[in-house]
Amino acid sequence: MLYLANESTNEWPLLWALATVGNTLGGLTSWGVGWLIARRFPGRELREHHRRGMAHIQRWGDKVLLLSWLPLVGDPLCVAAGWLGVPWWRALLYIVIGKGLRYGLLLYGLQAW
Repeated sequence: MLYLANESTNEWPLLWALATVGNTLGGLTSWGVGWLIARRFPGRELREHHRRGMAHIQRWGDKVLLLSWLPLVGDPLCVAAGWLGVPWWRALLYIVIGKGLRYGLLLYGLQAW
């Protein structure tokens, strides 16, 4: 995305939208995996990084999904949110805000540089 944005400044809104939507779909896929696993295998143990994600969601609530853009942390948070039954529409809201802000800041930083 940053390479394409550097090549053409006219397409930044489209690049921002596509990156945000694509990454949000990935986060919702992770949420869906957690949701399905919780229903299909209710007694199944989670991996350590998923347990940490669940602890964060239980402590901070579904707003922690604003951090779903973070590498190595975001996907386990989304899986844990699905496992815990965070409604899909609230997960979508916080995931899209977090990922949209990430790409907006990256594009803004590129423009300022």
